[in-house]
Amino acid sequence: MKLAIATTLVASAAAFAPAAKTASNTALAVSELELGSTEPLGVFDPLGWMDTQPESFERRRAVERKHG
Repeated sequence: MKLAIATTLVASAAAFAPAAKTASNTALAVSELELGSTEPLGVFDPLGWMDTQPESFERRRAVERKHG
């Protein structure tokens, strides 16, 4: 009976033991010059700001880099 109780206690304690941690890398390989560009399409500019307002497009790109 004592063996059954001891086995139950060990099994229940093992359920709350910390799991082994594996190292993971979440860094993205993004170039600052290619922000807003997609591989097959080029720069994504649906409103046409790059052609009509290039100075404000650069400011919007900088603000997007800063705030995400």
